[in-house]
Amino acid sequence: MAAPLYTTASGLLWHAGKILILTVGLPARGKTHISRALERYLRWMGVKTHVVSLGDHRRKILGGAQQLPPDYFSIGEKSPETLALRKKVSDRCENLILEFFNGGGQVVIYDANNGLRKNRQALAEKFDKLGIHVIMLESVCDNKEIIETNIRNVKVSSPDYRGWDQDKAVADYYGRIRLREQAYETIEETDWPYIRIFNVGEKIMVNQIRGYLQSRIVFFLMNIHNRFRMIYFARSGQSLIEHSYKADSDLSPAGWEYSEKLKEFVLERRAKTLEQRGYDPKERRLVIWTSTRRRAHHTAWPFLTSARETSPRVKVIEKLQMCEINPGVWDGLTPDQARKFYPEEWARFVKDPYAFRAPRAESYHDLSVRLEPILIELEREKEDLLIIGHSSVIRCLLSYLIGLPASEIPAIEVARGDLLEVVPTSYGVHSQAFHFWDGPGRRVDAADGEIEPGHLSNRDENNFYENYAEDTKGKKKFTTSDLAAHCNGAEQTAES
Repeated sequence: MAAPLYTTASGLLWHAGKILILTVGLPARGKTHISRALERYLRWMGVKTHVVSLGDHRRKILGGAQQLPPDYFSIGEKSPETLALRKKVSDRCENLILEFFNGGGQVVIYDANNGLRKNRQALAEKFDKLGIHVIMLESVCDNKEIIETNIRNVKVSSPDYRGWDQDKAVADYYGRIRLREQAYETIEETDWPYIRIFNVGEKIMVNQIRGYLQSRIVFFLMNIHNRFRMIYFARSGQSLIEHSYKADSDLSPAGWEYSEKLKEFVLERRAKTLEQRGYDPKERRLVIWTSTRRRAHHTAWPFLTSARETSPRVKVIEKLQMCEINPGVWDGLTPDQARKFYPEEWARFVKDPYAFRAPRAESYHDLSVRLEPILIELEREKEDLLIIGHSSVIRCLLSYLIGLPASEIPAIEVARGDLLEVVPTSYGVHSQAFHFWDGPGRRVDAADGEIEPGHLSNRDENNFYENYAEDTKGKKKFTTSDLAAHCNGAEQTAES
């Protein structure tokens, strides 16, 4: 459940105390991918979580691999200068961990190799004495394809290898791995809680995991993977009766035209991206999720027609949890009408559009709770995925993937005619926004009796809440282009 609406006296959730997760594993075993994915999920649950990456801080303090002493990654005796540099980096990371806990944080994920038993034992004992629960999280990987993919997609693009030939960078990194393998000690000690993940989700082993929050961590880790995939988001087409929750109406003629344009654009864009990455689009299946509302799953029908004609691998799945937010008594009302007939409720909504619940309606918090099973399925899905949904649902799913705070969910602008492409990476997600439709349902003429885009831009710009079916007009602007810039900027910051 996203952002719980309560706190304990300590500010920590579920009386779980403070938790330090020490990642353990050889390089290129998916530790960073696991750490960032877990951080995203815990933050969505409302847990104050932070990843401290030893590699990132080593690069910030000492620079790339070219600026390091030759014996920095070697096994055995090191020069006093190298030992001092390594201690400087590790001390900085440990201080950051303590600062986060002292500032009210609850979970820290220490993303480092921690391959020597005596070193991780000393680190665990240090924080255990401070009353912090320590969990060791080991990523074991013997799948050469996963290791090779991780090196080429993540490691050689890091600042360590800026300006290097890719093949030389890969060879150098393999050399670094071989050095670490000589001294690496897998987790065998049972006196500390631990989680061992094999091949990034293929198998999992746990020891001494106790309590609700620790169990939720294990549950999440059982559902992740790091296979390359693309996730697309698009709104459903225009319906015959817009802005009505009760009227489960079919697509309008413009809605059917929109669905055809969506099919053409998605298949063309997906094929182009896959070919650039060396994949054959015909060998990969496209899975489409829609809600059970007519306008949503009917928007996916052209993909099934296309499947019969050209034989792409397409599967459409309807999900009841993905139905739009229930507006209650505000169903069908314009913002002005809601303000006029429900002034007290409107004032509360203006104060907190995320937590506000209109009479007999759902809040965005309620919707986020309802969508949590969908988030887990989203993590599990290994195929390319197209989500054709309602704007309120897409807002919640995007905020999870991109890592926006709950308060920003109602502000996300999801325009019909835009396609958002999200590619999960080790450091977060990479996103691009595309525009493919300008027909009815996106731009509305005032003569039609509806509000033109921008009509409310000077009124209640920060407060308008889409608490009725498909309206996205008049809110604080946080467009799909803004989302792409936000998540790509965060990814670049993590890698720098």
